[in-house]
Amino acid sequence: MYSAGMDTPSKQVADALGLLSQRSLRRRMYAYLTQGLGEEINESTYLVLSGLDRCGPSTPKELATVIGLDRSVVSRHASVLEKAGLITRATDPRDARWIQLSLTPLGQDNVAVMRSRLTQKLEEFLARWPEPAQQQFAEMLTALTHDGPFTP
Repeated sequence: MYSAGMDTPSKQVADALGLLSQRSLRRRMYAYLTQGLGEEINESTYLVLSGLDRCGPSTPKELATVIGLDRSVVSRHASVLEKAGLITRATDPRDARWIQLSLTPLGQDNVAVMRSRLTQKLEEFLARWPEPAQQQFAEMLTALTHDGPFTP
């Protein structure tokens, strides 16, 4: 288990968030979650699928803003995912000049597999902790992401 020594809780959290934001950690996680789901579903396209699942139908620009990728990268990944039958492109009902991306049922099924894998991996990790610590961690992490210093 990681020991932070004499660091303050704020410093420990800041350091942990820094590690979580490292591309290498995210790529390993996405590679694990997408393993065996087809070559179109990989650590590069994961964010588009996951983002559409969380946000619902979105324009490439809206999705790019939410998932932190350039719009051209989202569009390139969307083309791959569309050819694989995982997403659709349609005219956005808000403005006929825009394109809206949506998950297909096949895309939804694959996202469900990835979410299940993530939940299982976290359950395996958290099982090492006492139940009250698991609950407290979940509550505190939820509070940080919903009410933390950088939430809108």
